[in-house]
Amino acid sequence: MSTNRKKKRVTLRLVFIDAWSSVKLAFLVALALAAVTMVVTFFAWSLLASTGLLDTARSLLTDIAGAQGSSLLDGMTFNSVMAFTGVVSLLELIIVTALGAVFAALFNLAVRVTGGAKVGFGND
Repeated sequence: MSTNRKKKRVTLRLVFIDAWSSVKLAFLVALALAAVTMVVTFFAWSLLASTGLLDTARSLLTDIAGAQGSSLLDGMTFNSVMAFTGVVSLLELIIVTALGAVFAALFNLAVRVTGGAKVGFGND
């Protein structure tokens, strides 16, 4: 049972991006990136701690530089690493959200010169 349907193609031109919508979408993307950053840091720290690589690095620094070499890693505790990752994630959230608005504004300015972006749709 085949029906002959006519294929329909539509070409639209994207000429404006709403800045507020761009900011909301950028915030959601940044939130996902921040969560991924925190989870990856947690698992990386767990892997390094469970395999003993942190203790190996501490003993290597002690062999190379003596007691001063060991003190380089004393400040690298789980809490301090996760706090630093939290600060980085917060800064990432702010910067990516702001960049969403900047890119929307830049696109809207570029549309005045180029006329927009063509987007084609069809029901193939």
